Amino acid sequence: MPHTLAVIAGDGIGPEVVGEALKVLDAVEAVHHPGVAVEQLPWGAEHYLKTGITIPPEEMQRLGRDVSAILVGALGDSRVPDNVHARDILLGMRFQLDLYVNERPARLFDDRLTPLKGKTVRDFDLMVFRENTEGLYVSVGGAFKVGTPDEITIAEELNTRKGVERIIRHAFAWARAHGKTRVTMADKANAIAAHGLWRRVFEEVGSEYTDIKRDTRYIDAMAMDLVRTPEAFQVIVTGNLFGDILSDLASILVGGLGIAPSANRHPGKVTMYEPVHGSAPPLVGKDIANPMAAILSLAMMLEGVGEAASGAAVEQAVRAAITAGVGTPDIGGTLGTRAVGDWIAKHVREA
Repeated sequence: MPHTLAVIAGDGIGPEVVGEALKVLDAVEAVHHPGVAVEQLPWGAEHYLKTGITIPPEEMQRLGRDVSAILVGALGDSRVPDNVHARDILLGMRFQLDLYVNERPARLFDDRLTPLKGKTVRDFDLMVFRENTEGLYVSVGGAFKVGTPDEITIAEELNTRKGVERIIRHAFAWARAHGKTRVTMADKANAIAAHGLWRRVFEEVGSEYTDIKRDTRYIDAMAMDLVRTPEAFQVIVTGNLFGDILSDLASILVGGLGIAPSANRHPGKVTMYEPVHGSAPPLVGKDIANPMAAILSLAMMLEGVGEAASGAAVEQAVRAAITAGVGTPDIGGTLGTRAVGDWIAKHVREA
């Protein structure tokens, strides 16, 4: 059966980097024939400014029901002051489609890309699993007396037994399936009483995986240790806010957001893939945005729909480009967005 990839190129550099990812997909189709049919969707700032529509509820339901995967380029536009379109589309997908797993790999493709002295590719092979549907991002709370000296804002952090257990269980299951031997959980249980739930569930679920070592860190110590001894970590699982921060930190340690892909999953349901760099307005139209994160997200998508050989070919082409010094300025290269995409697509065809 063919695979249907719904594409929301979005805002800013989104259409530029997604264009290069689809160029690479064309090369993959020519060689490996995974059978991916692309459906381009209009949702983004331009569409919202013209129509006042972010994404219709029935469209969200269709994406959850009728497509194999979703690729989002980037969302965010200063012409939409509150970024309501980005919130409705990105957070809407995560919450409405219950994509509770945010999966962020951090692998170092070349020693020169890490800012850490003395660290090499052997020190970085990390996966961060972030709980994606709870925590502080549920927007429970509000504001009172806004704009006055007595203004009060409250944000509630939501953690449920179900939500905590399923992300922790996913992390351990993924670790076992991929031959990993350690899972680390980050929280702030010493200062936030509610994080005791994370500690209890981590111990309960971890005790079922006797072949996998487990340890816990407070989030501040975790951030320091990730910089100091990245080789100590294989799989990290944590909540929504801490996962957002740690996964970005891990990305910087292996070369930056320009080569950072991600997946938003609910196992057994549709998965949404996206580069994590955002819409980057200052880079728009300058042909300098790094397309590798979008291309690596494509690789994750191919693997996710069962086309592992195709996904591996794309990742190998990106790795080859970095090894050869092919890249945009953010990773020390001299080429533009389109030239990098051309090089990777050619490598897929010729390899």
